[in-house]
Amino acid sequence: MSPWNPFPHTADYALDAPAVLAHWERLHRGDAEPAPKPGAVLSAWVLFHQGEFQKAEQAGLKARGAGLTVANKAASMYATYLETTEKKRQALYLDVAQRAAAQAADNPNDPNAHYWHGYALGRYTQGISVAKALALGLGRKVKTSLETTLKLEPRHADAHLALGMFHAEVIDKVGPLIGAMTYGAKKETGLSLLQAGLKLNPASPIGLMEYGNGLVMLEGDKKLKEATEFYEKAAACVAVDATERLEVDMARAELAD
Repeated sequence: MSPWNPFPHTADYALDAPAVLAHWERLHRGDAEPAPKPGAVLSAWVLFHQGEFQKAEQAGLKARGAGLTVANKAASMYATYLETTEKKRQALYLDVAQRAAAQAADNPNDPNAHYWHGYALGRYTQGISVAKALALGLGRKVKTSLETTLKLEPRHADAHLALGMFHAEVIDKVGPLIGAMTYGAKKETGLSLLQAGLKLNPASPIGLMEYGNGLVMLEGDKKLKEATEFYEKAAACVAVDATERLEVDMARAELAD
């Protein structure tokens, strides 16, 4: 396996196992992942929160079980924020989607197995044409996985946001009529899901950005000013771990452009 691009601020997030457990609720308010007992899975999470994404993926895969969730989140966050090559990014998303699908089949009551399947497949879908996504039936798979996540764990803030953005992106790409007929995508549902996700995790930089993006997709350019205000809130967040730092940096970069 070739080395992944490094997270450039690991020195700023030198979290150890006791610190990760002490701040677990804050760190995992988005994904509602239960805190693990001390051991291999916790060690993998420590690497993740430090920004050692490749090491976290490898440690999670080695730990198996709940460690697969660490591996899938590490690979997904790396692909989203640090991988610069589209081909490699898409390959990572497919790997995660396949692993998460197998994990969900083995443990159908694990919300995050379904979530990472939906997340990774959704990100992969963003990189291909609408026609290809329709032909492969990917949209329905993404929607089903995210809806299953919320049935299993209604407090999953990230799933609310991802499913809300699914409705928004479908409507943005194919329009409300075809979106409703093909995927059951609805403006009101999208807005409601985005609001619920942000309410569950109001300090999430990515949640603030996604809410702003969704507003513009669903309501049009009249919401640009409000969306910018959400980006400004995201840029002002104090990051608690490596992933949040990447999200804050993204918000700042978007505002600078």
